[in-house]
Amino acid sequence: MLNSMEEVNVGQWEAAAEAAGSRRQKKHVAFEDKSNDKPKDKPKDKHKIKAKDSEDDDPALLLRQHEALLKQKRRRPKTLAFVPRISSLSRRVSDADGEEPKPTPPPPTKSGPVSWRDLPRKRQLFILTMARLSEPITQTSLQAYMFYQLKSFDPSLPASTIAAQAGLLQGCFTGAQFLTAMLWGRAADADWGGRKRVLLMGLFGTCVSVIGYGFSRSFLQAAMFRFMGGILNGNVGVIRTMVSEIIKEKKYQSRAFLILPMCFNIGVIIGPILGGLLANPVGSYPSVFGDDSFFGGKDGVWWMKHWPYALPNLISAIFLFSAVAAVFFGLEETLESLRDKPDLGLRVAHSIATLFRRIFNRRNQQYTAVHDQDIDTPGTESYDLESRTPTTPIIPATPLTPLSVARRSRQKLPFRRIFTSNVLFTLLSHFLLAFHIGTFNNLWFIFLSTPRFDATAPFPPWHIQQSLPFNFTGGLGMLPRSVGFAMAVLGTIGITLQLAVYPRVNAFLGTVRSYRAFLCLFPVTYFLTPYLAVVPSSSSPPAQASGFLLWLALGGVLFIQVVGRTFALPANTILVNNCSPHPSVLGTIHGIAQSVSSASRTVGPVLGGWLYGVGLQKGVVGGVWWGLAGMAMVGWVASGWVFEGDGHEIWLEGEKAEGEEGR
Repeated sequence: MLNSMEEVNVGQWEAAAEAAGSRRQKKHVAFEDKSNDKPKDKPKDKHKIKAKDSEDDDPALLLRQHEALLKQKRRRPKTLAFVPRISSLSRRVSDADGEEPKPTPPPPTKSGPVSWRDLPRKRQLFILTMARLSEPITQTSLQAYMFYQLKSFDPSLPASTIAAQAGLLQGCFTGAQFLTAMLWGRAADADWGGRKRVLLMGLFGTCVSVIGYGFSRSFLQAAMFRFMGGILNGNVGVIRTMVSEIIKEKKYQSRAFLILPMCFNIGVIIGPILGGLLANPVGSYPSVFGDDSFFGGKDGVWWMKHWPYALPNLISAIFLFSAVAAVFFGLEETLESLRDKPDLGLRVAHSIATLFRRIFNRRNQQYTAVHDQDIDTPGTESYDLESRTPTTPIIPATPLTPLSVARRSRQKLPFRRIFTSNVLFTLLSHFLLAFHIGTFNNLWFIFLSTPRFDATAPFPPWHIQQSLPFNFTGGLGMLPRSVGFAMAVLGTIGITLQLAVYPRVNAFLGTVRSYRAFLCLFPVTYFLTPYLAVVPSSSSPPAQASGFLLWLALGGVLFIQVVGRTFALPANTILVNNCSPHPSVLGTIHGIAQSVSSASRTVGPVLGGWLYGVGLQKGVVGGVWWGLAGMAMVGWVASGWVFEGDGHEIWLEGEKAEGEEGR
């Protein structure tokens, strides 16, 4: 055992001696004897080698000293001698030579998918989430009962006419957005407008239109208020622009842009349930709001009987007004040229918060007067005790000259140079995706509400028997509550996939590959959807379809659609954002994209609603669905020409030089 230890120690000292011999022209540091007053020929127990000049640090001498140390260890086995490691010896030698020890590099970190807690500026993202969430709640809420509301305007109309009216009603909103979304985008990019102001106007306009729609008594009134809501609403493009300006690093974009479709799925869960439960409260809850009821008294709640679909719209208006307040008091402007200008809403919110702090502090604490000389000491900032804001000016790290400030605010890409090839192909793919998804969302709730095929009272009269695979008609005949639940299933599946599956799959595949891969699921969904009308049901028509097999088939179809939508929509948003040729037209690009989306969601639902009615009359309800599957196939092929840009494809004069100076 001792011999093996000696062999190891001798080998170590030989390596150390060679390292010391290579530095003969320098002075070396070895181990100093802790008892310097003792003679060298009589070493003590705690023994260290003394540093010598270049003549004495011969490797052979070091070896002899080590052998002497080993002999002493044999004489005194109980005494332990400290033998240093080679690493410590070389570290001490390099320190004596004046060399800096090389820092140990940190261990490599594995880059994984970004988590939600890693996102920067969560407070601003939360406010934008509120603003985005309020609109899907509103839109999906009215879809749960729109078929029955239109039926209440004129009970004599057949289901095919109601389906066409529903498509027109949806087209009024999206058609108005198509006319104004680009203008709102330009206003959001302008110094006289800005992102925040445009967003506030859109939310407030939607709030007013929702209230008007709830109190409508005819199809013309409902269409007018839907048109008003669309013409005042350019919020989707503005919110996307603000998210991209808050989250500028691409590694966070997959999470940040996931918030927008996630808000849609949350709205699809809350909105239909809200609309289905609150629509026609007198008819749904007669013991609560009807005649001789708790709230209605003898004659019932008059305004609920006169406007049976006003209550869910009033609740939606409350959501929208809350979003208006959150944006006004808490959201910061992200337009570069307006960031440093005073914001009325933030100042009012700060004043209100200061007032509440004063009231709270007066109740819980007592303050004594503090003199200025006790606060303002040399080398420290002076603070206003009430506002808690520094009174000393903040000097930027890089001084901005008037020319650079003017260039930053005025350097904007001309409108004629916006439409690059990547922008055109991305907008084409965006149009096709919005076309078939918007048409599906509009037809889905109509299909759920359409009466089932009844052989005892067939419609059309000559269609007396269902014949697969193509000659069949009818819907599922669901009531507003069931429609709301069925649409909530769609949202629940979507939110689950977005939280648990999307980040990992998107990190593995990338934006473009995941976009192309999951677009192929939409044709499958649209082809299978009409066959839900012939799934065996536990109830006979005209009662609504029900039973385990029906809900299993319905959930399967929705699962395929939601998987495709979960991956395609966030990727499409990122591609639209990154195809912008210049940062100065980012809001305009999103405004154009919203106009394109609105145009497709105008043509799609109107055309789809009309074709759906024709299919009911001809006894082929699946015709419009199979045509939609063909459109989805075209969109999948068109995605092959789309690539992900960097948001700055075109450089204006002086920008590259300015960027190099900044670095």
